[in-house]
Amino acid sequence: MARGARAARSREGKSGGAAWDAFDYFRGSDEEKALGLFRLVDEDGSAPDAALAWLDADRARELYRGMVTIRVVDQRLMALQRQGRVGFYGEALGQEAAVVGSAAALEAQDWLVPALREAGAGLFRGLSLSSYVAQIFGNAADVSRGRQLPCHPCDRTTNYVVMSSCVGSQIPHAVGIAMAMKTCPPEGGPVPVCMGYMGDGATSEPDFHVAMNFAGVARAPVVLVCQNNQWAISTPGTLQTASPTIAIKGIGYGVESLRVDGNDVCAVYLASCYATDKARRGQGPTFLELLTYRVSAHSSSDDPSRYRDETVTEVWRGKRDPLVRLAAVAAARGWFGADETAAMATDIEAEVRAVVAEQEAIGMPAVESLIEDVYEEPTWLLREQLDGLGDRPSRRGTE
Repeated sequence: MARGARAARSREGKSGGAAWDAFDYFRGSDEEKALGLFRLVDEDGSAPDAALAWLDADRARELYRGMVTIRVVDQRLMALQRQGRVGFYGEALGQEAAVVGSAAALEAQDWLVPALREAGAGLFRGLSLSSYVAQIFGNAADVSRGRQLPCHPCDRTTNYVVMSSCVGSQIPHAVGIAMAMKTCPPEGGPVPVCMGYMGDGATSEPDFHVAMNFAGVARAPVVLVCQNNQWAISTPGTLQTASPTIAIKGIGYGVESLRVDGNDVCAVYLASCYATDKARRGQGPTFLELLTYRVSAHSSSDDPSRYRDETVTEVWRGKRDPLVRLAAVAAARGWFGADETAAMATDIEAEVRAVVAEQEAIGMPAVESLIEDVYEEPTWLLREQLDGLGDRPSRRGTE
């Protein structure tokens, strides 16, 4: 069954209606939704049967596999960075539910505009692992020819846009993409949705406010997702904003704003389905605040122990682990157990190691590629500069 078809089936209730219709949260006032916290599964993995009546074993397994894929990939690639085999890496440890749960609500025709920690969303939607690892290495197989910092993949076939390192600048892009699709919708099909991501730090940037205002006025078919991991590098949320929640910022722009437990993949998925469905029906944008925690460092260049209380981190790392929470749900319902989850992780680890070995063996892009894609025909000055590189020693110390 196609991913989109399974997603559509899973978000329908037993009666055929929308699954979110069963929850009072979505009928609350704007302030109640933005100040509250939508959760379906408790931290210990317990959940009333009625809360998950819309979810089946296949979808739960798909969500779990998406999350464990992120974790295994991140662990392996971060290890490569520590070994000096890649230059930079930023992982999504502890935030896998926010990444996968939101992306799972998208259909094939939709677009995704990521921030730093959404590569797993790209992998979930079909970005090949080989393409992603090639970009991390910046080798000759990398579609961007090694011209981007690692963790900047892109994929035209799945409408996955390359992230911007300039914090927040991608948010207006997401709204613009959504407006383009609204203005020129495809024939014979629903209006595609654009999902644009940001971290909590991006909500302090002017780009966030410009984009939210435009989305609200123009009723763009966009879902803006803030992964509130509570740290903007070394700045805690308490020092970044006086707002009681990040979600409530959307109300002033006329954008419905939901606040969700970002470590509950079931709640994230259902809220994201609500938002994407609303956008497809021409009912305008939604702003999602997914409350989670950055268990790891901001990036491989950061040491969080210098500025935060790591005893708090350990609570989120253990008690609030999103993978443990969904695994408990699945085990309680007999969908899958520890043997299957362990086998899943082992299979993914083997795949990642094979892809890493394959991509590491591929050489770097040809030096000539430096002057390609600038002009149709390289100018004499570019050729002269390229010729000058022939006299320089290799950066690795070999001639």
